[in-house]
Formats: sequence, structure tokens, C-alpha cells
Amino acid sequence: MPDTILAPPPPPPAPEATLLDSNELVINMGPQHPSTHGVLRVILKLDGETVLGAECVIGYLHRGVEKIAENRTYQQFAPYVDRMDYVAAVSNGLGYCMAVEKLLDVEIPERAQAVRVILAEINRIASHLLWLGTHALDIGAITPVFLCFREREEALKIFEKYCGARLTTHAFRIGGLQYETHDTFEKDCLAFCDLMDEKLKEYHALLTGNRIWVNRTKGIGILNAADCKDYGVTGPVLRAAGEKWDIRKAQPYSGYEKYDFDIPTAENGDTFDRYMVRMEEVTQSCRIVRQAVEGLPAGPIKGKIGKVIKPPPGEAYVSIEAPKGELGYYVVSDGSLNPYRLRVRPPSFVNLGALDKMCRGSLVADVVAIIGTIDIVLGEVDR
Repeated sequence: MPDTILAPPPPPPAPEATLLDSNELVINMGPQHPSTHGVLRVILKLDGETVLGAECVIGYLHRGVEKIAENRTYQQFAPYVDRMDYVAAVSNGLGYCMAVEKLLDVEIPERAQAVRVILAEINRIASHLLWLGTHALDIGAITPVFLCFREREEALKIFEKYCGARLTTHAFRIGGLQYETHDTFEKDCLAFCDLMDEKLKEYHALLTGNRIWVNRTKGIGILNAADCKDYGVTGPVLRAAGEKWDIRKAQPYSGYEKYDFDIPTAENGDTFDRYMVRMEEVTQSCRIVRQAVEGLPAGPIKGKIGKVIKPPPGEAYVSIEAPKGELGYYVVSDGSLNPYRLRVRPPSFVNLGALDKMCRGSLVADVVAIIGTIDIVLGEVDR
């Protein structure tokens, strides 16, 4: 047979101009980075200053809270939930107590429900104040952190007078409340709301029209409503995308159906809109606190519940509107003194899953702003 003549292979494509034979640069942001709101490691894939992708590496703060629940009684485990989102310990305790109360099928007195609402809304304001101060500090504004901590101190004083704690506020007990309100409780709560109404004007004057703030937040970290639903994102991040979803309205609990308040929303789903939504949420929380204080009923503060808590076999899931989004507790009882299983649906963990989507196409400096605008606490992410 004659020799087969093979055509020469085509020449390879001309290589692109690269730096050190690489088109992309992979760097670590964290876990020691001060702008990651805890021990978070973010692996960034960059093309120059442009973010091509972001991968979150978590678990540096993992404490096995859900597993601990299986080895504690229902009452013994209650203080552990305060240590998850330690900025919103009151909300953590409320969700857990409601889940166990659902298993027990116990009725909570109206006074206890009203006090729960008051403390939960003040806690929401305190959480948003910490978020605003640290978020602005991340971007480079140092003044707001001093102002926000100044007002947050007044909220912590109310918690301290009520139950003796300021940060990991163990305010509630299964069945209602452990403590009756102090003598100046109503007066202190109303004074705090009046203070916040005035100070919000100061925050708006400082930031809302500030061209540096606007340039660092407008059009940054956009997450539309469809993407929010795909990722399971809730809370202010979802409402800033135009979705009017708030569990206090959609699935009322603790008597929220009795209070008149609005659900703040925005349209663009960017960092600036999330800022505006949270600012308006502070106003709405003040409205709720005023109504609850003015209509605070007399009566018992704890339902009919035994000293030994032993729910019948079954399971319950309860979710509430925490400051960062939907906080859910799934509790399984086998009829013993300890939960058979307990799982938490933490908003920080779920919302953090959308970071990659929000960061793509942004600059490295924008990543810090986007992490801040999600408002995460790593104690809740890792649990």
C-alpha cells in the first residue's frame, strides 16, 4: 500500500497576553480579614480587580450547637441559642421557645406575648444599629459606628434592667417569661423609640445623600427577586429586591396580627436599597413597640407548664422574622427529657450562599461592602 500522507496539524492559537502564564488570580480574603464579620474565609477568583467568582469557606467557629441539644434538657439548651446570632439573642430565644411550646401545645398569656414583641423589636433595632455602624466602617466611614453604638447602648440598658444581660440576652423561658417587667420598663421603651426617631434623621443626613456612600452602594451587589427565591434568601435582602415578604405579616405569631405596621421594600436589590430598607425597618419597629407598650395587658407572664418539660412524641417547625431574615427551628421529640433532634434554619447561613452571585463582576473593594450588606454573624453561620 502506498504510504498515507497525513496533513500537518493546525498551528496552536496565539497565546493571550498573561501575567506569569495565568489569566486569573486566586487570593484569600480572610479568615483574619477584619471586614468579614467573623472568622470567614472567602476565596476570590480575580481578573485584575474584577471578581470572577467567590467561594465561602466556613466552619472556623463551629461549636456543634445542634448536637449539644440532644444531650441537654429542653430548658438547659435554651441559653445555647443565644450564642448563635449573638447580636440578636432575643430573637433566637423567641424562636426556640415557640418551637418547644408548639410541641407542648401550651397557650402563652397575652402579657407575655406583648413583652416578647417589645423586646424582640428593640432587639431588631439594636441589631440594625450594629449592622449600620460596622457596615459603614467596612466601607470607610468611621463616624457612624460611634453614633450607632451610642444609641445601641440605650437598648442594651433596657435588656440589662430586664434580665441582667446585655449581649447574650436570655430573656424568655419556655411557656412565657421568667421575669416580670421592671417599674420603668414602659417609660424606658417609649423613650428609646423617641430617641431613635430623632437619631434616624441624623443618620440619613450623614449617609443617605453622601456622594461617597451612594457611589459605594448604588448598583453594587445586585440580587433580584428571582435570584433571592432561588437561593432561599429572606429578610431585608429579599425585601430590597421588591418582595413584600415578612413572616410577622405572612404567618403572624406572638400577636403581631394586632399591630399596625408596614413592610418596607425597594426595587433595585442593591446595597443602597438594603440600607434604606433596614433604616425604615427601625421606624416600623418603633411603631410596633409603641403600640405594644400602650396596650400592654395585665395578667400572668407564664402559661401552665410543669417544672419538668417532657413533650409528647412528635415534631414541630417554627419560623420567625429575625433581624437578618427567616430563623427557623425544627425540633423532634421522642417523649424524653431531651430533644431527639434539633435543626436550625439560620438566615445568615442561607443568605451567605448568594455571595458569589452578588460579587461576580464587582471590584475587590465592593466585596467588603457586599459582605456587610448581607449582615451575617458567623456564630449563626457555623453554629
